[in-house]
Amino acid sequence: MKLGLYSIILSGVLLFATDTLFAQAVSSTNGDTTFLRTRRTRPKPIKRELSGGLRLNSDGWSLFMDRGTVKSEDRKSDLFYDIVFWQVEFGEKKHPMEIKRTNALGAAVESTTPFIYGKISNFYTFKLGYGKRKMIAGKPDPGTVSIHWVYLGGLSLGLEKPYYIDAFLVSKGGIQESINYTDTTKEDFLNQNAIIGSSGITKGINEVKFVPGIHGKTALHFDFASSKKTKLAIETGVNVEVYTRAIELMANQDSVPYFVNVYASFQVGKRWPEKKKKWRR
Repeated sequence: MKLGLYSIILSGVLLFATDTLFAQAVSSTNGDTTFLRTRRTRPKPIKRELSGGLRLNSDGWSLFMDRGTVKSEDRKSDLFYDIVFWQVEFGEKKHPMEIKRTNALGAAVESTTPFIYGKISNFYTFKLGYGKRKMIAGKPDPGTVSIHWVYLGGLSLGLEKPYYIDAFLVSKGGIQESINYTDTTKEDFLNQNAIIGSSGITKGINEVKFVPGIHGKTALHFDFASSKKTKLAIETGVNVEVYTRAIELMANQDSVPYFVNVYASFQVGKRWPEKKKKWRR
């Protein structure tokens, strides 16, 4: 009787112990699965950036695009970052003396168009640069502002296009012609009362001259993005460009081979993790 009772108690103890160990094993397995799932689904660190925008310079305007790679010592925070980037920019230079005017020539012509008196040429620039944005202040929380120091340098290519006007040439008995500024036409070119207007932006495009140069800039960059995967920023700084010869923009004004300006820019874009490489067997 006692042996049977002992057998029943022993069987119950073994059954309870087995059930407890099994439950712990299942719990441990579920915990490991949750841990692995958490590790698998953790967002990848931000690695790339692409943005573009508009820049207003003290001597003109430009459009630009940046393509960058994040370089950060602290990979745990995507908003604490430095970035190296390539920049492509296209713009136009303006002389401070450029003022649009319109002449009232009465019945002499059917209509007149606005023109810039004394303008010799349009000067466009195409620039390729490589630089770095280094974070100097900011917080890791989305929606706060991070401040970066920017420095960049690279190559410039200037495109100098003659500026043409339509005018009545006194030197040729008052006939109407389209002319640009040269030693032989400068008197008619600067005779304001005889100018009809600009000949149009496409006039002289087949006479464009290329002028190589270099450029560099330094600036402060303020990133206002509300998400680590977006880009919303303004930038303000100083830009310097030097070309291989003097650029003539206006008559009776000094021509120099360099430009120094201050600027402010606005840009938007996106940032994303580096794509996982696929290995082929």
